[in-house]
Amino acid sequence: MKSRRKEAKYFYMFISPWLAGFFLLTFIPLIYSLYLSLTQYSGSAAPNFIGLQNYTDILFHDDLFIKSLINSFQYAIIAVPTSLTLALIIAFLLSKESKASNFFQIVFYFPSVAAGAAVFTVAKFLLKGEGGLLNYILSFFGIQGPNWLTDSKWAMTALVLVNLIFCGSQMLIFLAGIKQIPVSYYEAAKIDGAGSMKCFFKITLPLISNVFVFNLVMGIINAFQIFVQPLIMTGGGPFKKTYMYGMYIYDSGFSFGRFGYAASLAWIMFLIILFISMFILKSLEKRMNYED
Repeated sequence: MKSRRKEAKYFYMFISPWLAGFFLLTFIPLIYSLYLSLTQYSGSAAPNFIGLQNYTDILFHDDLFIKSLINSFQYAIIAVPTSLTLALIIAFLLSKESKASNFFQIVFYFPSVAAGAAVFTVAKFLLKGEGGLLNYILSFFGIQGPNWLTDSKWAMTALVLVNLIFCGSQMLIFLAGIKQIPVSYYEAAKIDGAGSMKCFFKITLPLISNVFVFNLVMGIINAFQIFVQPLIMTGGGPFKKTYMYGMYIYDSGFSFGRFGYAASLAWIMFLIILFISMFILKSLEKRMNYED
């Protein structure tokens, strides 16, 4: 008993920095933001408790809330499947051990660890309507490229295209899952006459289903929280076509001085993401593979 108490003492001593960081930087701010969502708070005067008025104003009287939420849903519906598909294809192609594979893993993963603001700034110049590199390349094929960032028909597409650059993290997770599949499965399938595509759909995809669901949920969370990319590339325009929910939360607090309102918006987004994540996990639970 004395040895177990000593072991427990050292355990809590070693995790105490994490516990302190969790309570001071996560738990307490989380509870305080929930309290602020029930108040009218400008940041200069003391919060004034108003109950659920912020939530009722958002749900029933705020057109910009609906607009930004629809934009976020539209972005997520397009960006998440395309990013997952590209990451899965790249991971499958790089799953064979080789020097080239290791090199391209670094190449595809690099944008994910690079400074996002710098990448988005470069992408903004590449997608310029006049003088942009992409339109310059299209001109060689006789195609007149659109104004990617200022045309309301193409602005959302431009954001989705740039998002594909950051599929490296998903690619590495897919790659780790693929490499856990025993080689004997593929050898047995090839003896039975199965080709590469059949092996992918009958062996690879079913056995990494849990990895796929993880990437899917994380992709949806990141898509709904997008903020820096539209802020730098489009500023929410044109005509609020790329004005995302995260931008509205930021503007509500720091531009309009309504921090209580911004906290309410953040909690509504938390509930939306929680519901979608739980729905996906529950719906795909039977398809997930946890074979050792």
